[in-house]
Amino acid sequence: MTDLPQVSMAVIVDGGRLLLIRRGTPEDGLVWALLGGAMEPGETAEQAAVREALEETGLAVEATRLLGERVHPDTGRHITYVACTVLGGSAGVASPREVSAVVWAGRDEVPRYVPRGLYPPVQAYLDGFLPQ
Repeated sequence: MTDLPQVSMAVIVDGGRLLLIRRGTPEDGLVWALLGGAMEPGETAEQAAVREALEETGLAVEATRLLGERVHPDTGRHITYVACTVLGGSAGVASPREVSAVVWAGRDEVPRYVPRGLYPPVQAYLDGFLPQ
């Protein structure tokens, strides 16, 4: 375990599209991102991803696998990426303080929202789901 802030990010793909959120407050120039947030004490990355998806977008998801972890080069946070599948609900802005908009982005749209690209293990995972 590290002393860096622990963050879990949910990688949610449904219908060939990736769920991205527009941050309520951009951080270090990051406006659009995967949804997620700080892990609570005793919480696993998978549990945090599921909780954050529901809190931020109202979407019920199930964590399916860990995709990787890193120290984010811009925020300095220790991030764990968790693949999730949709169980129910529809994504919307459930926490306006944290999220100002949501979008389901197709493969060709992701670079418009995340111009510097996604973390390589996340992109590799998405390559298997998002049609070209």
